[in-house]
Amino acid sequence: MHRTFRLTFLFLSVALSGILLSCQSSIPPQTRFIMGTVCTINLYEQGTENLYTTAFERLGELESILSANRTDTNVADINRYAGIKPVKAHSDTLAVLNRALFFAEKTNGLFDPTIGPLVSLWNIGTDEAAVPASDELQTAVKLINWRNIEINTSENTIFLLQPGMRLDLGGIAKGYAADQLVHLFQGSGVKRAIINLGGNVYAYGKKKNNNPWLVGIRNPEYDGEGEIVALSVTDKTVVTSGINERFFEKDGKRYHHILDPRTGYPVENNLLSVTIISTSSIDADALSTACFLLGVEKGIELLETLENTDALFITTEKKIITSRNIQGDFSIRNQDFTQ
Repeated sequence: MHRTFRLTFLFLSVALSGILLSCQSSIPPQTRFIMGTVCTINLYEQGTENLYTTAFERLGELESILSANRTDTNVADINRYAGIKPVKAHSDTLAVLNRALFFAEKTNGLFDPTIGPLVSLWNIGTDEAAVPASDELQTAVKLINWRNIEINTSENTIFLLQPGMRLDLGGIAKGYAADQLVHLFQGSGVKRAIINLGGNVYAYGKKKNNNPWLVGIRNPEYDGEGEIVALSVTDKTVVTSGINERFFEKDGKRYHHILDPRTGYPVENNLLSVTIISTSSIDADALSTACFLLGVEKGIELLETLENTDALFITTEKKIITSRNIQGDFSIRNQDFTQ
């Protein structure tokens, strides 16, 4: 996983005031710092101590398997033995990596789970963030190649074929985690819940009054609270990637965390943010980054090959561009932005 996970989560917020008025919880929403970010779960009237404990234990388990930043995880072992030998893979690692490879193929490598060497160089989101030297970037870029991952399905092993390769599943792992919690809550008979994993939101079920949830997309140009768009969703996830989730400034230039594996630098295009709305949070997590890298036209082309998945692009010209079927499911809250 990346070193931080949208700790500010400034783009995406649940309209909690309306939610809290409509549904009173037997136990208040629970918040933990886990998977490198602030995670909040609200189970409303069906929230029990045991269920909250089980949910956060599952998140902790996933962190202990999938994190690229710890030295004691399955992903860390795979990275340690890059170019040396295959490593036995946990079923969660295989599930997440296989979906990441699906999107790597769909994007011709723009979304690449072997981007780890580049992420480690930039360190964006940490106190060590810095602009790498050009020769370091060139070396890191040469190590990024999803085709150099060998998965042995009979032995359940993963082998990074080139020494120095490094998996980083931070662009997709929180989505998988949100889906895992949804499965848990479904099996426990929960009727409604809000899962917020550092800005990766899953709006499960409906509000108590049978209305859909409202999820706000905040202004990606500022660190303030103002919302640009309010989305109306039921049983869907909403995930945003944008230019000020994680960034640092050097010599008057802003460097954000969405790295282009072709150049080694943060991608520069006319986008401020991309929000994905889907029934699958693992897909939405990957696609929010992938579509930002692809841009509007190619991003929409990719989305048209997928079911139950749409996007909202916000451009530097303050334009809001949407895919297929969400025109009736959102309202613009900031008149500086137009369709």
